[in-house]
Amino acid sequence: MRMQDLGYTLRHTDERTAARRGTLRTAHGEVQTPTFMPVGTRGTVKAMTSALLESLGAQIVLGNTYHLYLRPGAELIARAGGLHEFMNWHHPILTDSGGFQIFSLADTLKLSDDGVEFYSILDGSKHFWTPEENIRIQELIGADIIMQLDQCPPYPADKEDVACAVELSLKWARQCKEAHMRDDQMLFGIVQGGVHNDLRLRSVQGLVDIGFDGYGIGGYSVGEPHEMMLESLPAVCEALPHNKPRYLMGVGSPTSMLEAIGRGVDMFDCVLPTRTARMGTAFSSQGRMNLRNAQYADDLTPLDPECSCDTCAHHSRAYLRHLVTTKEMLGAILLSQHNVHYLLDLTARAREAIEQDRYGEFLTAWRESPAADDY
Repeated sequence: MRMQDLGYTLRHTDERTAARRGTLRTAHGEVQTPTFMPVGTRGTVKAMTSALLESLGAQIVLGNTYHLYLRPGAELIARAGGLHEFMNWHHPILTDSGGFQIFSLADTLKLSDDGVEFYSILDGSKHFWTPEENIRIQELIGADIIMQLDQCPPYPADKEDVACAVELSLKWARQCKEAHMRDDQMLFGIVQGGVHNDLRLRSVQGLVDIGFDGYGIGGYSVGEPHEMMLESLPAVCEALPHNKPRYLMGVGSPTSMLEAIGRGVDMFDCVLPTRTARMGTAFSSQGRMNLRNAQYADDLTPLDPECSCDTCAHHSRAYLRHLVTTKEMLGAILLSQHNVHYLLDLTARAREAIEQDRYGEFLTAWRESPAADDY
């Protein structure tokens, strides 16, 4: 794909909601939106091979700059030909800047206007990231989409502190934009502002003035009430450019995604499907299922009769419970396969509903179904 062809095309907006259908063009192929992006923090989506992800229809996966920088190191990944070659995934990749991971370790960092000093979770070694250094590392890793370095304040936080984080993130956004040199990568800015709508809109305006290839909506899923996120999303989405993708960071429960799609969001990521799978929990048309529960011990029916994945086609609830309770690694593999398929299939059905101008009905039917009980 020629570099001038990179970008986003808005193909259709649902007649009765803000739900959007688009195509994101990257150096490693197209991504049809709305989409869910499985998380491969350290260069692997846990318990899943690249071939399995392809078979499930995954279009794009995530890597995390913080973890990949600490181990195995950005320089090694670059020598391997970039993250695509290193992990044998030849489709689009997005890397988060790692800012969320740094700021989640608040007791071990020192923040300044110039950047952030932090200590490795692996060996305690000290590191200092400027926005420019963060971009350099992400360029070495070589993802198709990279994110600016930003400050993500916790919840709750004083509004004054959140306002300072917005301004610092905007300052760093300008520096990231100026430092970014690879024309085969797209650079996204990140909206901050906590639960304060005026600060969110201030962040949006500042980022739009700088100009990015797309926009992450960050600072959610950090402990705030779920309703606050949903209430503030419409204003944020409306203020963002309609011809650029919108990525709600760290959100991946089925109901949250569908509600956010109806408010104008295009992209999602979350560790939820694979993390819950490793804990023995599955998404289903009947709501979340904890396979550790004794009620499934003699249940020879499929995991979810309405699901078309291989796990549901070939394995019973009783067998999956057996794997979970005996801590066999196959249990995590099969449940991860199912949960990721579940979210990929859900977003595919959302795309179809948007194209047919029936997303409102699709969302209403979901809200009224047992599957909606997934928070």
